[in-house]
Amino acid sequence: MEKLKIAIQKSGRLNEGSLALLKECGIKIENGKDQLLTQASNFPMEVLYLRNGDIPQYLKDEVVDIAIIGENTLIEKNAEELKTLSLGFSRCRFSIAVPRNAEFKSIKDLENRRIATSYPHTVQTFLDREGIKAKIHEISGSVEISPNIGLADAICDIVSTGSTLFKNGLTEVYTIFKFEAVLAANPNLSEKKKEILTRLIFRIESVLRARNTKYIMLNAHKKDVENICSILPGLKSPTIIPLEEPDWVSIHSVILEDEFWDLIDQLKQNNAENILILPIEKILV
Repeated sequence: MEKLKIAIQKSGRLNEGSLALLKECGIKIENGKDQLLTQASNFPMEVLYLRNGDIPQYLKDEVVDIAIIGENTLIEKNAEELKTLSLGFSRCRFSIAVPRNAEFKSIKDLENRRIATSYPHTVQTFLDREGIKAKIHEISGSVEISPNIGLADAICDIVSTGSTLFKNGLTEVYTIFKFEAVLAANPNLSEKKKEILTRLIFRIESVLRARNTKYIMLNAHKKDVENICSILPGLKSPTIIPLEEPDWVSIHSVILEDEFWDLIDQLKQNNAENILILPIEKILV
């Protein structure tokens, strides 16, 4: 039986987020300690645990079929065309940082400066685009200490909370781009593997739609229904269910968690009562 080979990061935040996503998709993976290859027990899939920086080449060489990977790595390895789907986790920034006591008014201040980074291709592309000449020092790890030991005047690295920069006396001064985990796929899949990938994407999209949504139920007088329904977005339109008490109905809908409190305030102003909010596990459309 043909199986889809998926690569995920061997360890770290992307590893944890990838396994959590597959679990939410109902895919069971027997993950023994230090295993580099394992099988899904209920889905035609093999999982390979690889170094993040090696994954784009494995995709290009067709050693693996798909991968969950940081979009920044695809950009650095000149493999952006393999991106298939944004996954909504491991959101970070790719930013320039300088010592807190350094003068920095604009990116032009990088002219003739030394920049330490683990992503030389991405940084050089940025510098070329901005017409800036600077010297790049490629470093495989601990980029943040470079200015403190006199190796560089600035760094360009992945930033999540900024706490590591702060601890090393650096301040973030310019964001080149923002990124997140993505699903990447080799375009030369067999028809059978394309069919398996379509099934997987359907599951992933169902999970992603549910992550930022809530199910809302409320009671309202019939005279307020039109105003309340105009507030609720819903997937298509709110569901309205008559109640035993005359002139009253129950209204059900789906709302975005980011808009939750603003919507609640509006609903209360339009006489909504007994509002109940429930989590959603999956949304299938």
